[in-house]
Amino acid sequence: MQHHSSPSFHRAKPLAAALLSSLVLTLVGCGGGSSDTAPGASAAAADSAASAAALAASIQLQPTYHLSPVLPGAPSEVDRDGSSSSAHQQPRSVTIPASRQGMSTRALTFQEVADGTGRANALSTNASPQATAAASVTYTPAQIRAAYGLPPVPSNLTGMTALQAAQLGAGQTIYIVDAFHDQYAFGELSAFSSLFGLPACTQKTLSPTATLPLPAPSTTATTCEFYQVASGNGGTIAASYPRYDAQWATEIALDVQWAHAIAPLARIVLIEGSDASLTALGSAIQLANRMGPGVVSMSFGAQEGSYFSSYESVFKGTGMTYFAATGDSGTAVNWPAASPSVVAVGGTSLRYSGTGTRTETAWSLAGGGISAYVGLPSYQNATLLRNTAITRRAVADVSMNADPTTGQYVAVIPNQLTCTFCQVSWVTTGGTSMSTPQWAGLAAVANAQRALAGKGPMGSPHATLYQALSNATTYAGAFLDVTQGSNGLCVICAARAGYDAPTGLGTPNGLTMVNLLASATTPTAPVAPTVVAATVNGNYGMAVSFTPSVSAANPVTLSLSGAPAGMVLSGSNVNWPSPVTGSFKVTVTAKDSKSGLTGSGVYTVVIAPPPPPIVSNGSLTATVGVALTLPVSAGDRYPVKLSLVGAPAGMTLTAATVNGATLTWPKPVAGTFRFSLRADTTQTGLSATGSYVVVVNPVGAPQVASGQIALNPGAAFSTPVSVVAANAYTLSLSGAPAGMTISAAGVLSWPTPVAGNYAVTVAARDTKTGLVGSGVINVAVGTSTGPAVFSTVFTGVAGKALSGTINLTDAGASLAGLALASNQAGIKFSTSLGMASTAVTWAAPVTGTWWIQVSVTDNAGRSTMATIPVVINAK
Repeated sequence: MQHHSSPSFHRAKPLAAALLSSLVLTLVGCGGGSSDTAPGASAAAADSAASAAALAASIQLQPTYHLSPVLPGAPSEVDRDGSSSSAHQQPRSVTIPASRQGMSTRALTFQEVADGTGRANALSTNASPQATAAASVTYTPAQIRAAYGLPPVPSNLTGMTALQAAQLGAGQTIYIVDAFHDQYAFGELSAFSSLFGLPACTQKTLSPTATLPLPAPSTTATTCEFYQVASGNGGTIAASYPRYDAQWATEIALDVQWAHAIAPLARIVLIEGSDASLTALGSAIQLANRMGPGVVSMSFGAQEGSYFSSYESVFKGTGMTYFAATGDSGTAVNWPAASPSVVAVGGTSLRYSGTGTRTETAWSLAGGGISAYVGLPSYQNATLLRNTAITRRAVADVSMNADPTTGQYVAVIPNQLTCTFCQVSWVTTGGTSMSTPQWAGLAAVANAQRALAGKGPMGSPHATLYQALSNATTYAGAFLDVTQGSNGLCVICAARAGYDAPTGLGTPNGLTMVNLLASATTPTAPVAPTVVAATVNGNYGMAVSFTPSVSAANPVTLSLSGAPAGMVLSGSNVNWPSPVTGSFKVTVTAKDSKSGLTGSGVYTVVIAPPPPPIVSNGSLTATVGVALTLPVSAGDRYPVKLSLVGAPAGMTLTAATVNGATLTWPKPVAGTFRFSLRADTTQTGLSATGSYVVVVNPVGAPQVASGQIALNPGAAFSTPVSVVAANAYTLSLSGAPAGMTISAAGVLSWPTPVAGNYAVTVAARDTKTGLVGSGVINVAVGTSTGPAVFSTVFTGVAGKALSGTINLTDAGASLAGLALASNQAGIKFSTSLGMASTAVTWAAPVTGTWWIQVSVTDNAGRSTMATIPVVINAK
């Protein structure tokens, strides 16, 4: 959408009168006020309606600015040449017929005034009757500028000095925020500017996708820029305009034209909310904040309540100054004027003859009073205000002409949906709706002078305005202190020296006020908290806790959005006791406890799925018939259930614990068996397996030592016979000479050896398997046998220390020499008893078949050689 053309419209349906009394939180034009509900009604009662928030977002009301009950007629042409001649003339005065002196002036349309069909007055008891004046006075822009001490607009803008341009608002932006649509707003402004000799404006377009903020306007141009945009949700630019509304169109015309009259070279940006709800107009203010530094004029209001605290953050834009009407129903406090961040503008009745100085009295219908919801801001302290009765936020802050019977010209094109030629007509307007855009214009001029002096925008001017009270000269120079009139019966409702509710600090004395605001120190703009986005990693079921990284000038309160179930805030920490698997985008918002500004950051919380249990693998050996037991377990943070998959018959798990059991196989059978140990986690449902291999070796026959023994005849002899067996065994001899025996312990004995050579077989029978193993011992008895070698059976398991003995004997001679060798370096020898016995050790045997070679000689020159096998099994 190009925001200057007009789409088609339909008429709004009138709201039922019964419904109107319930819309306590819906925005109304301002003039402001609290709609047609009596201004004296309890603010707390307004806040008590359970459906108020929903109504605020959905129900639309007509604005309640004021029009004089009579038309002023077409203005004089004397200012069209830019001479500002009317500044020195009496304002136009039109008699108000007696028949119209009781008419309510709130929210009249041009047609109602023209036809004399205005509504009967229905004022609250807090306000004085409105239409008691017998005449309606209407001022031109030149007369208002003269009355309030502003210089006339030069007739020739070419060649202006930088200061002259600044005094007309050059280089600044005024945002006019209203509801609904005035399709002829630019045409009305053009007619107003032309007739009163003001600088013309150039209409600009802005698409919904335009880059924001806007570039700064020119400080040297001799025309102003005019933008008309529709506001969408959340401060965006909408693609189409809202519908036309006759009353809001009048409000728009008034606001645009009188902001331009005070700051005629300032850029005007008209932002039209989709309706008059808090939601829509809050979004429009957000859009103004996005467009760049400037001054916001808000001629609308709603009766105050606790609801508006959630909208306070919209008044924290950088380089922004906010003005709002206090309302037009007498004593009442309205939002947004009640916000401590907004300058609340009240109203007066102006008297100015074209010469001399102006006089003003408090307008009887100007809004104002003491807030029931907003605390006392620092700039409104009792010392400055000289009034201890003010203990909470008081409005107004300032004021300007607002009485419709001392009103000002506005060009309107009425009946926009039905008019054929759509001609401009003129009305006399009033209300704090009129004083508000004029103050916005003054602020724009002050910002222009600040820029000329190298300063930034003024931001919130409250402290500067109120501090003027501390210096009588400064105060008298910048303000006209209005001391006559009242807007009701409250303790601060009567105008008095210094501060009062209907007029605030008073009305501005033109350039002196501008200079005061221009010279003020630039306030430090509040900065929203910063929340640093981050990624937090965790694991399923394991508590996650993190502290958001927040930078802020003041203490903050945190809130979460998008958090998964179970995630909670605890102080400044975010805790999730039992996280579940997934990736979660959690927005952490920090709200400044003083400024109300918020900042957000997205925390990505990634929770890894639970790991399966850890089950070890195993490889082991067993022996047939020898019971096998082995502790097995699985690692997991949760209890697991263990089971066997593919296990051989008879193998079971016993003695189960939380994460373990004992693998038992009472009677292994020969073979190689592969099976799995499975672990199932009861909480997560995950499982894992470990692979096991069991090799069950068959039981071999016993191994019996073989060798040679040399004996002397008649010399008793005994020696142990080495046997290696898996089970118990019995021993027997065959081929043994008479008298030779072997004991159950394996000791071979012969008490009286007889000369000769004997081959003796020693048999060992396994008592379980019945297998028999044997060894042959050659026994030589005589005096010339030579050396003999007899040893232990050297059979072992890899890695397990092995030891044994090599025995040497000789008959009729003595041993003279011994040589030992092996093909495995780890085998060690230790000889004793004159070479008769040699101890053999191997600390860490390795798998394989090895040998020991023995070479022995005696003193008779006889020698013997023997090779002894060494067998090392893997298991």
